[in-house]
Amino acid sequence: MNKYWFLVYISTFFEVSWVTGLKHATTVLEWMGTAICIVISFYLLITATKKLPISTVYAVFTGLGAAGTVLIELLFFTNEVNWLKLGLCTVLIAGVVGLKMVTTEPSQPLEGER
Repeated sequence: MNKYWFLVYISTFFEVSWVTGLKHATTVLEWMGTAICIVISFYLLITATKKLPISTVYAVFTGLGAAGTVLIELLFFTNEVNWLKLGLCTVLIAGVVGLKMVTTEPSQPLEGER
C-alpha cells in the first residue's frame, strides 16, 4: 500500500466522523468538529486523487464510508442489528477490496512530476 491509499483510508475515517456529526452534533463545538472533519476528509481525498485513479478512489471512499457509518451507528447509537444490512455491508467491503486489488498504479509520472 502506498501513501496515497493510506490518505484515502484516513479520509474515510474523517468522512465517517463528519457524517455522524451531521446527525448527532448539538453544540457549537460539535458542529465545529464536524466542519473540521469535512475539510480534512476532502483535503486528503483530493490529495490522493492527484496520484490515484479517481474512479477507484471515490468508490473506495464512499463504500468504506457507508459501511463505516453503518457500523458506528450500530456500535455507538441505539440502532437495532439488521442482519441484511450487515450482509450488504460485507458485500460492499468485498467490492471495495476487489476494486483496490485490480487497480494498477500509474507507471509513468504525471504532468508536473518530471
